[in-house]
Amino acid sequence: MEKELSILDKLGVDVGTKRSHMHTLTDADIVMFSGISGDTNYIHMCEQYAKKTMFAGRIAHGIITLGWISAALAKFPGTAIYLSQSINFLAPVRVGDSITATAEVIEARKDKGILKLKTTCVNQEGKEVATGEAGLRLYEAPE
Repeated sequence: MEKELSILDKLGVDVGTKRSHMHTLTDADIVMFSGISGDTNYIHMCEQYAKKTMFAGRIAHGIITLGWISAALAKFPGTAIYLSQSINFLAPVRVGDSITATAEVIEARKDKGILKLKTTCVNQEGKEVATGEAGLRLYEAPE
């Protein structure tokens, strides 16, 4: 009797598989995220105030980087369900920065379709701005 392939084998996903998403941050991104989230912290919204802080200017909401990681995860084959995320914010992201979010499979539980991924966000200069680990479960795409 032939053994049935696991969901990860069917989708061609294993340790080492990567997906990425790139986005250049705009002022509109910050304003829209502030409106959606309700986070109107002055460090994100007021250049005059932000210039007086350790950041010497406005910075994006750190959580925006998680959205870009989510976009990278959504590029895995099948239907991707985001299970968990740990994150360390390492450097500020500013308007005009081009951030590439990458998710790389570091563990694969083939019997359940569950992945552990290393997640990183780097700016246009190659500097890491956020790193962490995500949990993802893959299902077959609907027909």
